[in-house]
Amino acid sequence: MSERYDVMIRYASIVDGTGAPRYAGDVGIKGDRIVRIGDLRGASAATEIDASGLVVAPGFIDAHTHDDRLLLSGGDMAPKVSQGITTVIGGNCGVSLAPMPRQIPDPVTPPLNLLDDGGAWFRFATFAEYLEALRAQPAATNCAMLVGHSTLRVATMNDLSLPANPDEVAAMRALVDEAMRAGAIGVSTGLFYEPSIAAPTEEVIEICEPLREYGGVYCTHMRNEGDHIIQSLTETFRIGREVGVPVVISHHKLVGVKNYGRSAETLKFIAEHMEKQEVCLDCYPYPASSTILSAHRARNATRVTVTWSKPLPQYAGKDLADIMAELGGTQEEVVDRLSPAGAIYYMMDDRDVQRILAFDQTMIGSDGLPHDDSPHPRLWGSFPRVLGHYGRSLGLFSLETAIHKMTGLTARNFGLADRGVVREGAFADLTVLNPETVGEGASFARPIAPAIGIDTVLVNGSVVWRDGKSSGARPGQVLRRERA
Repeated sequence: MSERYDVMIRYASIVDGTGAPRYAGDVGIKGDRIVRIGDLRGASAATEIDASGLVVAPGFIDAHTHDDRLLLSGGDMAPKVSQGITTVIGGNCGVSLAPMPRQIPDPVTPPLNLLDDGGAWFRFATFAEYLEALRAQPAATNCAMLVGHSTLRVATMNDLSLPANPDEVAAMRALVDEAMRAGAIGVSTGLFYEPSIAAPTEEVIEICEPLREYGGVYCTHMRNEGDHIIQSLTETFRIGREVGVPVVISHHKLVGVKNYGRSAETLKFIAEHMEKQEVCLDCYPYPASSTILSAHRARNATRVTVTWSKPLPQYAGKDLADIMAELGGTQEEVVDRLSPAGAIYYMMDDRDVQRILAFDQTMIGSDGLPHDDSPHPRLWGSFPRVLGHYGRSLGLFSLETAIHKMTGLTARNFGLADRGVVREGAFADLTVLNPETVGEGASFARPIAPAIGIDTVLVNGSVVWRDGKSSGARPGQVLRRERA
Protein backbone atom coordinates (compact mmCIF):
# COMPACT_ATOMS: atom_id res chain seq x y z
CA MET A 1 0.00 0.00 0.00
CA SER A 2 1.43 3.39 -0.99
CA GLU A 3 2.25 5.93 1.70
CA ARG A 4 -0.38 8.60 2.28
CA TYR A 5 0.34 12.20 3.29
CA ASP A 6 -1.82 15.14 4.22
CA VAL A 7 0.06 17.43 1.82
CA MET A 8 2.64 16.59 -0.81
CA ILE A 9 4.69 19.02 -2.85
CA ARG A 10 5.91 17.31 -6.03
CA TYR A 11 8.75 17.99 -8.48
CA ALA A 12 10.30 20.75 -6.38
CA SER A 13 13.70 22.35 -6.43
CA ILE A 14 14.45 22.49 -2.71
CA VAL A 15 16.44 25.33 -1.15
CA ASP A 16 16.64 24.13 2.43
CA GLY A 17 17.51 27.31 4.35
CA THR A 18 21.03 26.27 5.36
CA GLY A 19 22.77 27.96 2.44
CA ALA A 20 23.46 24.58 0.80
CA PRO A 21 22.91 24.17 -2.97
CA ARG A 22 19.40 23.39 -4.13
CA TYR A 23 18.38 19.84 -4.98
CA ALA A 24 15.38 18.10 -6.55
CA GLY A 25 12.80 16.25 -4.49
CA ASP A 26 9.25 15.83 -3.27
CA VAL A 27 8.11 16.91 0.19
CA GLY A 28 5.62 14.84 2.20
CA ILE A 29 3.78 16.45 5.12
CA LYS A 30 1.70 14.90 7.89
CA GLY A 31 0.03 17.19 10.38
CA ASP A 32 2.34 20.13 11.05
CA ARG A 33 5.63 18.37 10.18
CA ILE A 34 7.68 17.44 7.15
CA VAL A 35 7.99 13.66 7.38
CA ARG A 36 9.60 12.66 4.07
CA ILE A 37 11.78 14.33 1.46
CA GLY A 38 12.85 12.45 -1.66
CA ASP A 39 11.33 10.61 -4.59
CA LEU A 40 7.71 10.07 -3.50
CA ARG A 41 6.26 8.99 -6.86
CA GLY A 42 4.47 6.02 -5.31
CA ALA A 43 2.83 8.07 -2.57
CA SER A 44 -0.40 10.07 -2.51
CA ALA A 45 -1.83 12.93 -0.47
CA ALA A 46 -5.09 14.66 0.33
CA THR A 47 -3.61 17.88 -1.10
CA GLU A 48 -0.99 17.78 -3.83
CA ILE A 49 0.97 20.81 -5.04
CA ASP A 50 2.81 20.70 -8.35
CA ALA A 51 6.05 22.64 -7.90
CA SER A 52 7.47 21.98 -11.38
CA GLY A 53 9.87 24.81 -12.21
CA LEU A 54 9.44 26.26 -8.71
CA VAL A 55 11.54 26.43 -5.56
CA VAL A 56 10.38 25.14 -2.18
CA ALA A 57 12.01 27.07 0.64
CA PRO A 58 11.43 27.32 4.37
CA GLY A 59 8.76 29.87 5.21
CA PHE A 60 10.44 33.24 5.68
CA ILE A 61 10.96 34.56 9.21
CA ASP A 62 10.52 38.32 9.51
CA ALA A 63 13.22 39.29 12.01
CA HIS A 64 11.78 42.73 12.76
CA THR A 65 8.08 43.56 12.81
CA HIS A 66 5.47 45.71 14.50
CA ASP A 67 2.71 43.14 14.01
CA ASP A 68 1.71 42.97 17.70
CA ARG A 69 -1.80 44.24 17.02
CA LEU A 70 -2.15 42.96 13.44
CA LEU A 71 -1.91 39.40 14.72
CA LEU A 72 -5.25 40.03 16.46
CA SER A 73 -6.93 42.67 14.28
CA GLY A 74 -5.87 41.31 10.86
CA GLY A 75 -5.18 37.67 11.52
CA ASP A 76 -5.06 36.63 7.85
CA MET A 77 -1.69 38.46 7.91
CA ALA A 78 -2.01 39.17 4.18
CA PRO A 79 0.92 41.65 4.05
CA LYS A 80 3.15 38.87 5.37
CA VAL A 81 1.92 35.56 3.96
CA SER A 82 1.61 37.13 0.49
CA GLN A 83 5.41 37.53 0.44
CA GLY A 84 6.15 34.09 1.89
CA ILE A 85 6.54 35.02 5.57
CA THR A 86 5.38 32.33 8.00
CA THR A 87 6.79 33.63 11.32
CA VAL A 88 7.07 37.19 12.64
CA ILE A 89 9.19 38.56 15.47
CA GLY A 90 7.10 41.26 17.16
CA GLY A 91 7.50 43.80 19.94
CA ASN A 92 10.49 45.59 18.40
CA CYS A 93 11.97 49.06 18.91
CA GLY A 94 10.86 49.14 22.55
CA VAL A 95 7.20 49.06 21.54
CA SER A 96 5.00 46.11 22.54
CA LEU A 97 1.26 45.91 23.01
CA ALA A 98 1.74 44.50 26.51
CA PRO A 99 2.07 44.73 29.43
CA MET A 100 -0.04 47.76 30.25
CA PRO A 101 -1.17 47.39 33.88
CA ARG A 102 -2.66 50.90 34.04
CA GLN A 103 -4.69 53.16 31.77
CA ILE A 104 -2.58 54.20 28.80
CA PRO A 105 -2.22 57.99 28.38
CA ASP A 106 -4.59 59.82 26.04
CA PRO A 107 -3.30 60.65 23.49
CA VAL A 108 -1.14 57.54 23.21
CA THR A 109 2.53 58.32 23.83
CA PRO A 110 4.53 58.13 20.57
CA PRO A 111 5.89 55.78 19.29
CA LEU A 112 3.42 53.44 21.01
CA ASN A 113 0.82 54.96 18.68
CA LEU A 114 2.42 53.01 15.83
CA LEU A 115 0.42 50.06 17.17
CA ASP A 116 -2.79 51.90 18.13
CA ASP A 117 -3.38 55.65 18.18
CA GLY A 118 -6.61 55.28 20.16
CA GLY A 119 -5.31 53.16 23.00
CA ALA A 120 -8.03 50.50 23.09
CA TRP A 121 -5.64 47.72 22.07
CA PHE A 122 -3.35 48.40 25.05
CA ARG A 123 -5.74 46.39 27.19
CA PHE A 124 -3.52 43.56 28.39
CA ALA A 125 -2.36 44.12 31.97
CA THR A 126 0.20 41.32 31.72
CA PHE A 127 2.22 39.76 28.93
CA ALA A 128 0.61 36.44 29.75
CA GLU A 129 -2.83 37.89 28.98
CA TYR A 130 -1.58 39.10 25.61
CA LEU A 131 -0.02 35.77 24.65
CA GLU A 132 -3.17 33.96 25.74
CA ALA A 133 -5.20 36.20 23.41
CA LEU A 134 -2.84 35.28 20.56
CA ARG A 135 -3.29 31.59 21.33
CA ALA A 136 -7.06 31.89 21.67
CA GLN A 137 -7.34 33.71 18.33
CA PRO A 138 -4.54 32.30 16.15
CA ALA A 139 -3.25 34.21 13.15
CA ALA A 140 -2.14 32.83 9.80
CA THR A 141 1.51 33.18 10.83
CA ASN A 142 3.50 32.06 13.82
CA CYS A 143 4.85 34.74 16.11
CA ALA A 144 7.60 35.16 18.68
CA MET A 145 7.22 38.24 20.83
CA LEU A 146 9.51 40.69 22.61
CA VAL A 147 8.53 42.93 25.50
CA GLY A 148 9.25 46.62 24.82
CA HIS A 149 11.21 48.91 27.13
CA SER A 150 9.33 52.04 26.03
CA THR A 151 6.04 50.29 26.79
CA LEU A 152 7.41 49.38 30.23
CA ARG A 153 8.37 52.99 30.88
CA VAL A 154 4.94 54.28 29.87
CA ALA A 155 3.36 51.59 32.06
CA THR A 156 5.34 52.40 35.20
CA MET A 157 6.70 55.97 35.11
CA ASN A 158 5.10 59.36 35.64
CA ASP A 159 7.88 61.44 34.09
CA LEU A 160 9.45 59.93 30.97
CA SER A 161 11.95 62.78 30.69
CA LEU A 162 13.90 61.37 33.65
CA PRO A 163 15.85 58.18 34.32
CA ALA A 164 13.77 55.62 36.15
CA ASN A 165 14.10 55.71 39.94
CA PRO A 166 14.85 52.52 41.90
CA ASP A 167 11.16 51.72 42.47
CA GLU A 168 10.37 52.20 38.76
CA VAL A 169 13.33 50.03 37.74
CA ALA A 170 12.10 47.32 40.11
CA ALA A 171 8.58 47.56 38.65
CA MET A 172 9.86 47.27 35.07
CA ARG A 173 12.14 44.40 35.99
CA ALA A 174 9.21 42.55 37.57
CA LEU A 175 7.21 43.03 34.37
CA VAL A 176 10.12 41.65 32.33
CA ASP A 177 10.27 38.63 34.62
CA GLU A 178 6.53 38.05 34.15
CA ALA A 179 6.80 38.42 30.39
CA MET A 180 9.68 35.97 30.13
CA ARG A 181 7.87 33.40 32.31
CA ALA A 182 4.81 33.81 30.08
CA GLY A 183 6.77 33.14 26.88
CA ALA A 184 8.39 36.36 25.65
CA ILE A 185 11.67 35.72 23.82
CA GLY A 186 13.45 38.83 25.05
CA VAL A 187 13.41 42.59 25.56
CA SER A 188 13.58 45.30 22.92
CA THR A 189 14.59 48.91 23.36
CA GLY A 190 14.01 52.03 21.31
CA LEU A 191 16.58 54.32 22.91
CA PHE A 192 16.21 56.55 19.83
CA TYR A 193 12.65 57.44 20.85
CA GLU A 194 11.48 60.10 23.27
CA PRO A 195 10.01 57.78 25.95
CA SER A 196 13.43 56.15 26.40
CA ILE A 197 15.99 58.80 25.46
CA ALA A 198 16.43 59.68 29.14
CA ALA A 199 17.07 56.06 30.11
CA PRO A 200 20.75 55.58 30.98
CA THR A 201 22.55 52.41 29.98
CA GLU A 202 22.43 51.21 33.59
CA GLU A 203 18.61 51.34 33.61
CA VAL A 204 18.48 49.07 30.57
CA ILE A 205 20.96 46.63 32.08
CA GLU A 206 19.01 46.42 35.32
CA ILE A 207 15.59 45.83 33.78
CA CYS A 208 17.05 43.27 31.34
CA GLU A 209 18.63 41.22 34.11
CA PRO A 210 15.84 38.54 34.02
CA LEU A 211 16.93 37.71 30.46
CA ARG A 212 19.96 35.95 31.90
CA GLU A 213 17.82 33.46 33.83
CA TYR A 214 15.42 32.77 30.97
CA GLY A 215 17.93 32.78 28.11
CA GLY A 216 16.33 35.71 26.29
CA VAL A 217 17.69 38.07 23.65
CA TYR A 218 18.26 41.82 23.72
CA CYS A 219 17.06 43.62 20.56
CA THR A 220 17.64 47.31 20.09
CA HIS A 221 16.77 50.27 17.93
CA MET A 222 19.94 51.97 19.03
CA ARG A 223 20.24 55.44 20.51
CA ASN A 224 21.86 56.80 17.37
CA GLU A 225 22.18 55.54 13.78
CA GLY A 226 24.00 58.60 12.44
CA ASP A 227 26.95 60.65 13.64
CA HIS A 228 27.31 58.76 16.93
CA ILE A 229 26.65 55.25 15.70
CA ILE A 230 29.92 53.79 17.01
CA GLN A 231 29.10 55.04 20.51
CA SER A 232 25.65 53.47 20.22
CA LEU A 233 27.09 50.16 19.06
CA THR A 234 29.49 50.26 21.99
CA GLU A 235 26.57 50.81 24.38
CA THR A 236 24.66 47.94 22.77
CA PHE A 237 27.57 45.53 23.12
CA ARG A 238 28.06 46.56 26.76
CA ILE A 239 24.42 45.80 27.59
CA GLY A 240 24.68 42.36 26.02
CA ARG A 241 27.93 41.59 27.87
CA GLU A 242 26.75 42.75 31.27
CA VAL A 243 23.41 40.96 31.05
CA GLY A 244 25.08 37.94 29.46
CA VAL A 245 22.70 37.53 26.53
CA PRO A 246 22.77 37.69 22.71
CA VAL A 247 22.34 41.12 21.12
CA VAL A 248 20.29 41.89 18.00
CA ILE A 249 21.04 45.21 16.27
CA SER A 250 17.74 46.22 14.74
CA HIS A 251 17.50 47.51 11.15
CA HIS A 252 21.16 48.42 10.89
CA LYS A 253 21.62 51.54 8.78
CA LEU A 254 23.48 54.83 8.43
CA VAL A 255 21.36 57.99 8.30
CA GLY A 256 22.35 61.43 7.08
CA VAL A 257 24.34 62.39 4.00
CA LYS A 258 27.59 62.87 5.91
CA ASN A 259 27.37 59.27 7.16
CA TYR A 260 26.97 57.72 3.73
CA GLY A 261 29.56 54.99 3.25
CA ARG A 262 30.21 54.41 6.95
CA SER A 263 28.68 50.92 6.80
CA ALA A 264 32.18 49.66 5.95
CA GLU A 265 33.30 51.01 9.32
CA THR A 266 30.30 49.77 11.32
CA LEU A 267 30.30 46.27 9.83
CA LYS A 268 34.00 45.91 10.65
CA PHE A 269 33.27 47.02 14.21
CA ILE A 270 30.33 44.60 14.49
CA ALA A 271 32.38 41.72 13.07
CA GLU A 272 35.12 42.36 15.65
CA HIS A 273 32.59 42.13 18.49
CA MET A 274 31.02 39.00 17.01
CA GLU A 275 34.33 37.33 17.83
CA LYS A 276 33.89 38.23 21.52
CA GLN A 277 30.13 37.90 22.21
CA GLU A 278 26.85 36.84 20.59
CA VAL A 279 25.83 39.61 18.21
CA CYS A 280 23.52 39.58 15.20
CA LEU A 281 21.73 42.17 13.08
CA ASP A 282 18.87 42.64 10.68
CA CYS A 283 18.25 45.00 7.78
CA TYR A 284 15.33 46.05 5.60
CA PRO A 285 16.03 46.35 1.86
CA TYR A 286 15.24 50.03 1.24
CA PRO A 287 17.15 53.33 1.53
CA ALA A 288 14.23 55.04 3.29
CA SER A 289 12.98 54.60 6.85
CA SER A 290 9.53 55.03 8.39
CA THR A 291 8.32 55.97 11.85
CA ILE A 292 6.40 58.74 13.59
CA LEU A 293 6.48 62.21 12.03
CA SER A 294 8.58 64.79 13.84
CA ALA A 295 10.18 68.06 12.78
CA HIS A 296 13.70 67.14 13.90
CA ARG A 297 13.64 63.89 11.90
CA ALA A 298 12.23 65.68 8.86
CA ARG A 299 15.07 68.21 8.94
CA ASN A 300 17.63 65.46 8.32
CA ALA A 301 15.83 63.84 5.37
CA THR A 302 16.12 64.70 1.69
CA ARG A 303 12.41 63.92 1.25
CA VAL A 304 9.52 63.14 3.62
CA THR A 305 6.23 61.41 2.78
CA VAL A 306 3.37 61.38 5.30
CA THR A 307 2.02 57.86 5.92
CA TRP A 308 -0.86 58.77 8.26
CA SER A 309 -2.20 61.77 10.12
CA LYS A 310 -4.86 61.63 12.79
CA PRO A 311 -6.07 65.26 12.50
CA LEU A 312 -5.56 65.54 8.71
CA PRO A 313 -5.94 62.02 7.27
CA GLN A 314 -6.39 63.35 3.73
CA TYR A 315 -2.65 64.00 3.52
CA ALA A 316 -1.60 60.35 3.90
CA GLY A 317 0.63 59.43 0.94
CA LYS A 318 1.58 63.04 0.16
CA ASP A 319 5.04 64.58 0.39
CA LEU A 320 5.59 66.98 3.28
CA ALA A 321 6.93 69.64 0.88
CA ASP A 322 3.67 69.57 -1.11
CA ILE A 323 1.61 69.73 2.07
CA MET A 324 3.62 72.74 3.23
CA ALA A 325 3.00 74.47 -0.10
CA GLU A 326 -0.72 73.85 0.27
CA LEU A 327 -1.13 74.73 3.95
CA GLY A 328 1.55 77.41 4.28
CA GLY A 329 3.77 77.83 7.32
CA THR A 330 7.13 76.49 8.41
CA GLN A 331 8.01 72.82 8.45
CA GLU A 332 7.66 72.79 12.23
CA GLU A 333 4.22 74.41 12.05
CA VAL A 334 2.93 71.99 9.41
CA VAL A 335 4.31 68.96 11.25
CA ASP A 336 2.53 70.19 14.37
CA ARG A 337 -0.76 70.49 12.44
CA LEU A 338 -0.39 66.98 11.04
CA SER A 339 0.60 65.31 14.31
CA PRO A 340 0.16 62.72 15.59
CA ALA A 341 1.28 61.29 12.29
CA GLY A 342 3.74 58.95 10.60
CA ALA A 343 6.25 59.46 7.81
CA ILE A 344 8.72 57.91 5.39
CA TYR A 345 12.15 59.54 5.55
CA TYR A 346 14.57 59.36 2.62
CA MET A 347 17.91 59.57 4.41
CA MET A 348 20.14 56.61 3.46
CA ASP A 349 22.47 55.60 0.65
CA ASP A 350 21.57 52.41 -1.22
CA ARG A 351 25.25 51.47 -1.37
CA ASP A 352 25.19 51.15 2.42
CA VAL A 353 21.98 49.13 2.22
CA GLN A 354 23.64 46.77 -0.26
CA ARG A 355 26.78 46.39 1.84
CA ILE A 356 24.77 45.61 4.98
CA LEU A 357 22.47 43.17 3.18
CA ALA A 358 25.46 41.34 1.73
CA PHE A 359 27.17 40.98 5.13
CA ASP A 360 27.20 37.26 5.93
CA GLN A 361 25.39 37.52 9.26
CA THR A 362 22.62 39.96 8.27
CA MET A 363 19.06 38.71 8.73
CA ILE A 364 16.12 40.22 6.83
CA GLY A 365 13.40 42.18 8.62
CA SER A 366 10.61 44.26 7.12
CA ASP A 367 10.07 46.79 9.93
CA GLY A 368 6.69 47.31 8.28
CA LEU A 369 4.00 49.42 9.94
CA PRO A 370 0.70 47.68 9.20
CA HIS A 371 -1.59 50.35 10.63
CA ASP A 372 -0.35 53.25 8.46
CA ASP A 373 -2.89 54.49 5.92
CA SER A 374 -0.21 54.74 3.22
CA PRO A 375 2.60 52.52 4.51
CA HIS A 376 6.21 52.18 3.48
CA PRO A 377 6.31 49.45 0.78
CA ARG A 378 8.57 47.37 3.02
CA LEU A 379 5.42 46.12 4.78
CA TRP A 380 4.36 44.14 1.68
CA GLY A 381 7.57 43.97 -0.34
CA SER A 382 10.72 43.39 1.73
CA PHE A 383 11.35 39.68 1.24
CA PRO A 384 10.59 39.42 -2.49
CA ARG A 385 12.65 42.59 -3.02
CA VAL A 386 15.67 40.88 -1.47
CA LEU A 387 15.18 37.88 -3.74
CA GLY A 388 14.36 39.80 -6.90
CA HIS A 389 15.99 43.24 -6.89
CA TYR A 390 19.04 42.63 -4.71
CA GLY A 391 19.55 38.95 -5.44
CA ARG A 392 18.53 38.17 -9.02
CA SER A 393 18.94 41.65 -10.56
CA LEU A 394 21.93 43.12 -8.72
CA GLY A 395 23.60 39.80 -7.95
CA LEU A 396 24.43 40.61 -4.32
CA PHE A 397 24.04 36.96 -3.37
CA SER A 398 22.73 33.64 -4.60
CA LEU A 399 19.16 32.52 -4.03
CA GLU A 400 20.45 29.98 -1.50
CA THR A 401 22.25 32.69 0.46
CA ALA A 402 19.30 35.08 0.33
CA ILE A 403 16.92 32.42 1.60
CA HIS A 404 19.33 31.45 4.39
CA LYS A 405 19.28 35.10 5.55
CA MET A 406 15.47 34.91 5.71
CA THR A 407 15.14 31.49 7.33
CA GLY A 408 17.83 29.31 8.85
CA LEU A 409 19.99 32.19 10.06
CA THR A 410 17.02 33.91 11.71
CA ALA A 411 15.68 30.72 13.31
CA ARG A 412 19.11 30.03 14.78
CA ASN A 413 19.60 33.55 16.15
CA PHE A 414 16.16 33.68 17.77
CA GLY A 415 16.22 30.07 18.98
CA LEU A 416 13.19 28.89 16.99
CA ALA A 417 13.56 25.13 17.08
CA ASP A 418 12.74 23.12 13.94
CA ARG A 419 11.91 26.29 11.98
CA GLY A 420 13.74 27.93 9.09
CA VAL A 421 14.81 24.67 7.41
CA VAL A 422 13.39 22.14 4.97
CA ARG A 423 14.25 18.78 6.48
CA GLU A 424 12.48 15.72 7.78
CA GLY A 425 11.12 16.38 11.25
CA ALA A 426 10.98 20.17 10.85
CA PHE A 427 7.72 22.08 11.02
CA ALA A 428 6.01 22.41 7.64
CA ASP A 429 6.41 26.18 7.28
CA LEU A 430 7.09 26.41 3.55
CA THR A 431 7.10 28.92 0.71
CA VAL A 432 6.78 27.83 -2.92
CA LEU A 433 8.10 30.50 -5.28
CA ASN A 434 9.17 31.14 -8.85
CA PRO A 435 12.88 32.06 -8.73
CA GLU A 436 12.72 33.70 -12.18
CA THR A 437 9.93 36.14 -11.36
CA VAL A 438 9.82 36.64 -7.59
CA GLY A 439 9.87 40.32 -6.70
CA GLU A 440 8.01 43.04 -4.85
CA GLY A 441 4.64 44.21 -6.11
CA ALA A 442 4.58 47.13 -3.67
CA SER A 443 6.27 50.43 -4.43
CA PHE A 444 6.45 53.88 -2.84
CA ALA A 445 3.78 55.01 -5.32
CA ARG A 446 1.62 51.89 -4.75
CA PRO A 447 2.57 50.62 -1.30
CA ILE A 448 -0.16 48.02 -0.78
CA ALA A 449 0.27 45.14 -3.24
CA PRO A 450 1.09 41.44 -2.92
CA ALA A 451 4.41 40.07 -4.07
CA ILE A 452 5.05 38.65 -7.52
CA GLY A 453 6.08 35.02 -7.89
CA ILE A 454 4.89 33.63 -4.55
CA ASP A 455 2.88 30.55 -5.49
CA THR A 456 1.90 28.84 -2.23
CA VAL A 457 2.62 29.37 1.47
CA LEU A 458 2.09 26.81 4.23
CA VAL A 459 2.22 27.35 7.99
CA ASN A 460 2.38 24.29 10.23
CA GLY A 461 1.26 22.14 7.30
CA SER A 462 -1.77 24.27 6.35
CA VAL A 463 -2.01 26.33 3.16
CA VAL A 464 -2.45 30.01 4.11
CA TRP A 465 -1.78 31.64 0.70
CA ARG A 466 -2.46 30.25 -2.76
CA ASP A 467 -3.72 31.54 -6.11
CA GLY A 468 -2.95 35.11 -5.07
CA LYS A 469 -5.16 35.17 -2.00
CA SER A 470 -5.41 34.13 1.63
CA SER A 471 -6.95 30.74 2.26
CA GLY A 472 -8.62 31.74 5.53
CA ALA A 473 -6.64 29.19 7.54
CA ARG A 474 -5.23 30.42 10.86
CA PRO A 475 -2.70 27.77 11.96
CA GLY A 476 -0.18 30.11 13.57
CA GLN A 477 1.43 29.34 16.92
CA VAL A 478 3.06 31.45 19.61
CA LEU A 479 6.70 30.33 19.60
CA ARG A 480 9.11 30.26 22.51
CA ARG A 481 12.86 30.67 22.32
CA GLU A 482 14.91 27.53 22.83
CA ARG A 483 18.10 28.05 24.81
CA ALA A 484 21.28 27.73 22.79
